Amino acid sequence: MKLLLCAAALGLHAAPLLAAEPDFSADRVKSHVAFLSDDLLEGRGTGTRGHEIAARYVATQLAGYGVLPAGKDGSWLQPVTLSEASIAAPGRVTITPTKGAPTTFPHAGEVIISASQTAATSDVEAPVVFAGFGLDAPKQGHDDYAGLDVRGKIVAVLSGIPKGPPSEITAHLSRLKPRMASDRGAIGFITIPSLQSMKLRPWDRSLQTANVPSMTWVKPDGTPFVAAPGLKAQASFSPVAAAALFAGARQPMADILAAADKEGGQPRGFALATRARIATTSTQRKVETANVVGMIPGSDPVLKAESVVMMAHLDHLGVRADKTGDNIYNGALDNAAGTAVMLEAAHAFGGDAVKPKRSLIFVASTAEEKGLLGAEAVANNPPVPIDTIAGVVDLDQPLLLYPFTDVITFGGDHSTMGEAISRAVAKAGVTLSPDPMPAETIFVRSDHYTFVKRGVPALLLATGFANGGKAAWERFLSTDYHQPSDDMKQPIDWAAGAKYARVNYLIAREIADGAERPHWYAGDYFGDSFAPKAVKATRPKAVAR
Repeated sequence: MKLLLCAAALGLHAAPLLAAEPDFSADRVKSHVAFLSDDLLEGRGTGTRGHEIAARYVATQLAGYGVLPAGKDGSWLQPVTLSEASIAAPGRVTITPTKGAPTTFPHAGEVIISASQTAATSDVEAPVVFAGFGLDAPKQGHDDYAGLDVRGKIVAVLSGIPKGPPSEITAHLSRLKPRMASDRGAIGFITIPSLQSMKLRPWDRSLQTANVPSMTWVKPDGTPFVAAPGLKAQASFSPVAAAALFAGARQPMADILAAADKEGGQPRGFALATRARIATTSTQRKVETANVVGMIPGSDPVLKAESVVMMAHLDHLGVRADKTGDNIYNGALDNAAGTAVMLEAAHAFGGDAVKPKRSLIFVASTAEEKGLLGAEAVANNPPVPIDTIAGVVDLDQPLLLYPFTDVITFGGDHSTMGEAISRAVAKAGVTLSPDPMPAETIFVRSDHYTFVKRGVPALLLATGFANGGKAAWERFLSTDYHQPSDDMKQPIDWAAGAKYARVNYLIAREIADGAERPHWYAGDYFGDSFAPKAVKATRPKAVAR
């Protein structure tokens, strides 16, 4: 007994043992991904039984790690009600030129009509006005509605953003195009593919999802949220339908596309010589789903009032009944892998003898693939006051197909979170690389973006392009992204999964234990736009804009 007591006493002074880092298991990461991407969960589609099973699995795992429930009424789940809109019967678009016979295009051929969230029948006919890229932001150098009267008209715009140095600001504005048209008084909206967008997403690929229902979140009054309520109909056109729309135009469509494909090209708008009629019928239904939310309270009596959020979306694309062969979209890497990494980080934090100073919140969100809707629910009704959330780290689609040696922080140059992450990854022997694919403007395309819009510093973390990463990313994006082949048959590097969990653990630790919470940089567009009154930090010269 005395020997044991002496050993225990000696152990009390063994600081390195108390400070020992937790273990990170490749087998645990693999087991999580295997369960979540199993065919029996049928692709974890939003609102499906498979997704709800996945949510219960995540909650059970978190409970076993000592994480506390932080959902509604002390549960693990935050209920989310969504509105789903589907095309009830094939619609049509009719284009009538000033001279000549009208041309009609059925839905899911040369046009794709959007289902309405509010009306059973949509039938809009009006003259068409071309508005360039459709960006109404003069302060940012985009004044596409200058000199145009679109009240009561249908607006047609080019997809994407002007060519030039990639801009996350312009990408953010691009997501607001329908609302900009609605605010100007338009009643309909048509998207025309630019040459650049056709390279990135050929029309045949768009047709694969032409009949997939759309979703939006439901407001407290029970009505669906619609970003552009003035628009009574929306549609996307193929190059064939777009050519018919520009019949008799004062500037040929080919010239406009060529101009838009030049560096800095921003074709000016003008009234077309055609009218368009967009008609369809839609059905709407409520869909009940849920986010999983857990918390580890902070250890500091003051700083525990602030939180660091780690999140990963749990949903994927479900099952496509109209697809032959393998029609289950398992989503092993997108995003069972991100959820598994978050669970492994939670396992590590749960076993820590000394918890982080700030509280940790873990979110497995729903409906990311439907438009970041589960994250919207968390941001609209967070488990803690939104202004107490110090920062958000989003784990979406870590590419665990190679032994990564660097990571990317999409959005790390907007706030001091990037600096904290740089310090954290150095401890893991990993380097921090700049965005290698800025043209994809990934910063505005995942769940963290919903918190950015509420003024919270947030970013998306991904494995980098070094050590074979570039080839792995290009191969995955071209062959397996959003395809049934994103499953366990891929050559997944499970050791990379454990390493990635450690990286994220160190990142969350760095932010949670920091003397100061992350701050937006002074003069940053997103910080100034969404957190104008927040304390700002001076941007180091080494941090690029």
